[in-house]
Amino acid sequence: MEKDKNRKNSYDVTDLTSLEKLEPVRVRPGMYIGSTGSRGLHHCLWEILDNSIDEISNGYGNKVTIILNKDKSATVIDNGRGIPTGIHPIKKKSGVEMVFTELHTGGKFDNKNYKTSGGLHGVGAAVVNALSEWVEVEVHQNGQIFRQRFEYTFDSELKKKMPGTPVSPLEVIGKTKENGTRVTFKPDKEVFSTTDFKFEIIDERLQELSFQNKGITLVLIDEREAELVKKEYYSERGLLDFIHYLNESKSVLHQEPILFEGERFINGLNIYGEVCMQFTDSTTEYIASYVNNIPTRDAGTHESGFKTGMTRAFKEWAKKLNLIKEKDKEFEGDDLREGLTAIVRIKISNPVFEGQTKNKLGNNEAYTMMNDLAYTKLSEWIEDNKDIAAIMINNAIEAAARREKIKKINEAEKKKVGKGTAPLAGKIAVCTLKDPSLCEFIVVEGDSAGGSAKQARDRRFQTIMPSKGKIMNTEKQKLENVLSSEELKIFNAAVGTGVLDNYKEEDLRYGKIIIMADADVDGYHIRTLWMTYIYRYMRPLIANGHLYIALPPLYKVYKSDKKGEIVKYAYSDEELETVKKQVGKGAMLQRYKGLGEMNADQLWETTLNPETRTLQQVTIEDAAKAEKMISLLMGDVVEPRKNYMYKYAEF
Repeated sequence: MEKDKNRKNSYDVTDLTSLEKLEPVRVRPGMYIGSTGSRGLHHCLWEILDNSIDEISNGYGNKVTIILNKDKSATVIDNGRGIPTGIHPIKKKSGVEMVFTELHTGGKFDNKNYKTSGGLHGVGAAVVNALSEWVEVEVHQNGQIFRQRFEYTFDSELKKKMPGTPVSPLEVIGKTKENGTRVTFKPDKEVFSTTDFKFEIIDERLQELSFQNKGITLVLIDEREAELVKKEYYSERGLLDFIHYLNESKSVLHQEPILFEGERFINGLNIYGEVCMQFTDSTTEYIASYVNNIPTRDAGTHESGFKTGMTRAFKEWAKKLNLIKEKDKEFEGDDLREGLTAIVRIKISNPVFEGQTKNKLGNNEAYTMMNDLAYTKLSEWIEDNKDIAAIMINNAIEAAARREKIKKINEAEKKKVGKGTAPLAGKIAVCTLKDPSLCEFIVVEGDSAGGSAKQARDRRFQTIMPSKGKIMNTEKQKLENVLSSEELKIFNAAVGTGVLDNYKEEDLRYGKIIIMADADVDGYHIRTLWMTYIYRYMRPLIANGHLYIALPPLYKVYKSDKKGEIVKYAYSDEELETVKKQVGKGAMLQRYKGLGEMNADQLWETTLNPETRTLQQVTIEDAAKAEKMISLLMGDVVEPRKNYMYKYAEF
């Protein structure tokens, strides 16, 4: 077979593409900040904030301020030592220019300037610069105010538009008696799908940081609205305040939280660990873990070490207290941690994270340290608190018995399905396509709306499950009751992943799980019940971006004239005025009380059609916030929920 002479078969140096300076970040932002959505946007802010927190947690300064500016830029100010302003002897550039234009530049690699740091890779400031329209840096140092500006603009040296280009040298603009750094950056709308910083997300992050860094002051100022909003964060007791904050809406089994700390030197690494923990009457565990102030959402070796050491201590004492006999089946760590709320944090001089977004710690030294620390300190605590420890051990033994019971229920269910029982037959309208990336599973409130949705859907990729009213509040139920709920069984069988430790992402049958409920208080409650169940039993559905809320319209705005009928929909009271103007004079208004009032065509156009509907993705931007909110809305303690309802009683 003769080769095509015009086709290039060689692969040589001319095929290689070289990206200059900060171009790699611009080309593949996801490699550095995880995504270009809301999470990635906030990650940029965290990179600058972490640099300021590193200064303070290493003993330089005591205050950090974040300002959200009207032009959608953000400013971070600290009173640390300030980024070095001197000229590097080899690079012939100022420290400020190096930090903001070169990847892997910083003072955190040799452990001389920073004992511990959250900004590990030395890419944070440069990455933020690469993904911004412009960055302005001001350093107060040695009695002078230095300033430099960077922009996404034409680079005269490279003869092309480049990210993070210095458009001014580092210049002295005044005198000062203060020390510190002020960084203002404007995220580039060409990079990010949204450039709107969310006050609530930053609020929660600063709240966490104040708990982890007791005695420092953090300030958040929002100047974007007509009325300025300012909030200060300060914690005197650190993790003790944090655990109270997390458990505010829960019934605790012991009033005094367990708090311990320790320091070890392992394989040349200095590691400090601190744990605060408290048992509640909840049926699930919640562990918030951090490394050098960075939340590690995917846990890591420090959390694994804590769990192992804790289980070892309680198992040994269970035998010493004769609560479990040699021949009895032992409880497992999962059984012991039922109802546990814990904060596990370490500071380590050279953390090894999996990925730039720092979600999982990899150091084996952290495992060794936390395993030993948890075992030693909890053994001592149990010896001094045998009565409380006995309650926890007995709860673990009961949980182990329940686990065995649930295992038998699950095996019986599998056998039923194997014999040909079809739990989904007649309950849901299944789509014809099998590719999970294309398919949607839509839970619809009420039989009438469910009937309309079955008619309205695109049966190729949309599966409909009508939900009869409100599912059980799984926050208050024992595990066996949840697993025996008929409606939740149908949901589980359809989605396919399994629950809790049996969850398998590869068995997921639908790329999108969509909760569709009325835009009223009942609908809000129904959505919250479903989110509670999924958060507690199928959390990876949220963490991996599969859960969505459908937002049905509140109003139909329409009119008929010689040109025909004009129909538009408004999804909020704010949007209504705009839509009325679009429809024009003589516009008629219909207020929807529920999904059941819409016919199939309207339901398709407003809520089901991917081209015209509005979906809100449910994310765990902040796991501590989600944990607290679900406990507050669904738990047994009434007072915090009542206060919340009074404050936010507009649904």
